[in-house]
Amino acid sequence: MNLYRHPAAVLVALAVVAPLRAGDTKDVGFQPMFNGKDLTGWVNVNCAPGTFFVKDGEIITTGKPTGFLRTERQYENFIAEFDWMHVPPKPGAVGNSGFFVWCDPIPAVGTGYTRGIEVQVLVNLTYKNKKAEIAATSQGDLFSIHGATCVPDRPHPDGWARCLPSENHCKGEGEWNHYRVEANDGVIKLAVNGHFVSGLSKCKPRKGYLALESEGSECHFKNLKIKELPSTNPTKDEMADEAQGHKGLYTGIDLSGWKVDDKAKKHWQPRDWMLHYDGRGVDEGKLLRTEKEFAEAEFIVDFRFPKKDENPASCLFTLREGKEGVQLSISTEGRSIMKIGQRESLFEFKDLRPAGQWNRMQAILEGPAVQVTVNGKAIVWNGLTGAPEKGALVLRPEGEMEFANLFVREKKK
Repeated sequence: MNLYRHPAAVLVALAVVAPLRAGDTKDVGFQPMFNGKDLTGWVNVNCAPGTFFVKDGEIITTGKPTGFLRTERQYENFIAEFDWMHVPPKPGAVGNSGFFVWCDPIPAVGTGYTRGIEVQVLVNLTYKNKKAEIAATSQGDLFSIHGATCVPDRPHPDGWARCLPSENHCKGEGEWNHYRVEANDGVIKLAVNGHFVSGLSKCKPRKGYLALESEGSECHFKNLKIKELPSTNPTKDEMADEAQGHKGLYTGIDLSGWKVDDKAKKHWQPRDWMLHYDGRGVDEGKLLRTEKEFAEAEFIVDFRFPKKDENPASCLFTLREGKEGVQLSISTEGRSIMKIGQRESLFEFKDLRPAGQWNRMQAILEGPAVQVTVNGKAIVWNGLTGAPEKGALVLRPEGEMEFANLFVREKKK
């Protein structure tokens, strides 16, 4: 057939061979990531209930506190597209957010963010170092965060694992931008408003959750869609952690969910993703107690002692409050005492980090045993016989301290 005698056939043929351009609006194979009505399919990991909300077909984040909203399920290879717009608190102010790729279900130790790859969603800011070389931009950076690794397509001037965009196609505050993120076999390419500008390779993890970031300012997202691509069979160490059902115990903006009297409120201050205790409370003013009581459960608490305090400090974690409650005391010297009623056992956590650095404590109470892990090192004590069947989680620091990433996972019976 002579195609030139059949214009319609020419158009069909061209459509078949024409490559998919950055920002192409074709929906072939794409599925919505957002239903336009509510946050079905998404999980608020570590933010207040109102930090992420839906209005007029958009997902909106207030930016407070620092944290993220992740997908319920993991993704490996895909093409994702979405539109975003910043509404800074005042004209010319920084608008900051992000789209996390291949991330873990809960934050990394001592931060409000997760391990993964970040696709920068930022306007009105360009950082420069002393050599006047651009270190970070608002035009479409890609970079690894909090333990993830990658290789940028172009070397960063400061040697960071970060790809700066080749061109600036990002619009300013109050304007919609379109992102296309192509992620396949550990390689990520980003197109900003129809132009591919940055890329990474050898990403690890290369399978995990996707997430929207809350970071200080209002940001809107809409038209989120995704097209999944065939698997390239990542190994276990190339995959993000699987969600285990942890629920946040701290909103990042207030003490909702905790029993705290007026005395204690003077000494416990929410500071975004961190919870600060000033060290000056006495008696009940020292205590922070959950409103809910827990039976068999796993708790996660990040904590650090102040760097300026050279004197030994400690914190008493009560895992089931009561007369025979489970108490764990951890000091800056690494000594730990587990106590249930009059029974006690002494342990040492030699890997406790110095004052000023974050530690992660995980405690699992199940059956007759309690297992406590600090910075990856575990101890087990089969001493729960006679302890209350359930009780509150209580924090009682001796001296100034900071806490973060307070989660609980209740065991199903």
